[in-house]
Amino acid sequence: MYDNNSTKVVIGPVRLSYVNVIKPRPVNAGEEPRYSATLIIPKDNTEMINKIKVAINNAYNAATATFGGKLPPINTIKLPVRDGDAERPDDEAMAGSLFINTSSKLKPGVLKFAANGEKVPVTSEDDIYSGCYGYVSVNFFAYNRNGNKGISAGLNNVLVTERGDYLGGRSSAESDFNDIQAPAASGPVVDGINW
Repeated sequence: MYDNNSTKVVIGPVRLSYVNVIKPRPVNAGEEPRYSATLIIPKDNTEMINKIKVAINNAYNAATATFGGKLPPINTIKLPVRDGDAERPDDEAMAGSLFINTSSKLKPGVLKFAANGEKVPVTSEDDIYSGCYGYVSVNFFAYNRNGNKGISAGLNNVLVTERGDYLGGRSSAESDFNDIQAPAASGPVVDGINW
C-alpha cells in the first residue's frame, strides 16, 4: 500500500542502466564500492512521477536537523530527479525520460519471476543488466556534506520483470545471430554439430 507520508517509493516499471546490484563497484577511483542503478522513467508516466515528487518532498520536510535547523529553499538544493533530454541529449535511451541515480552500501535484494510466476532471487549479472526493465524500491533522504545540500536516492530492492536490449553498445547473442539459420543435416549429428 502506498504511504503518502513516506520517503520510500516503489518506482516502476523503469528501464535500468549502469546496473551494479550483484557486485558493488566504486563510482570513482579510490572510493568505497557501492551497489547502484540508474532508473530511466518515461516523462509521460505522470502518476509515478507524482509519487516520486511526494516522497522527495517528504524527505525534504523531514530534514530540518540535517540542514542545521532550518530548511533551505528547495530550489537551492540538489534534487535526485534529472532530465535525460537536457543532461544526456546524445543518449537515445534517455530520450523523453527522467532519470534517478540510486546507490547503497548494502546489497539490495534482487528478484525476478520464474517460469511458474514465483519471485526468485537473482544471483547472476546475466539476469540483471543495463537495458532490462523492472521495479525498484527507493528511499529518499537529505544530505548535507562539505557545503553540498540535497536529497539523494537510496537503493533498496529490485524486481526484474523483462529483458531488454543491452545499453552501452553490447548486443545479445540472439540479436547478433538472428538471421543465421541452422545448417542442413548432411552427416551424423554429435552434440548438435553436423560432422
